[in-house]
Amino acid sequence: MNPRRFFATLFLPMAIAACAAPPKDDLLERFEAALLAQDSATAALEGWCATRGLANPATIRAEPVAGQQLPPTRRNRLMLEVEAGEEVGYRHVRLTCGGKVLSQAHNWYVPARLTPDMNRQLETGDTPFGRVIAPLNFTRERLSGTRGGIEECPDGTVLHHHAVLRLPDGRPVSTVIECYTADNLR
Repeated sequence: MNPRRFFATLFLPMAIAACAAPPKDDLLERFEAALLAQDSATAALEGWCATRGLANPATIRAEPVAGQQLPPTRRNRLMLEVEAGEEVGYRHVRLTCGGKVLSQAHNWYVPARLTPDMNRQLETGDTPFGRVIAPLNFTRERLSGTRGGIEECPDGTVLHHHAVLRLPDGRPVSTVIECYTADNLR
């Protein structure tokens, strides 16, 4: 066999495949940049879902995760700036788009800092937290983020973030642990 033809037959399919899909590390970097560019992880995931063509329309839904309930820790209460007797809500959901689980989120929040309608939506609906509280014009303060998961994350987590969401006056309304899945990179 002609050496040129041999190498073309061997390496051309690999070269085409390399051009068709960016390396996972590059894709993970782009994904993390998309998350960091938004105050709302929901908005970032929705944009990512649309850009990656995961669903049409690209709509994020919050599906409750049964079982594992994590009560607020002393650290959660300090970050939320709540008194010992003040209520802290908890929501554990899978955020999905087009049937793909893009993340799992543990969210501790202060119901007294939300409207009654927002609290009702969080307790009964499948609307993501970020979309429910969007009218409050919150900002996001990322506390940490690393590749891979932590104890609160399921197996297969490729990236996790820990953040505090703040109202315009600076008061914290939520602290969240977000565990992002490999479905974001497919």
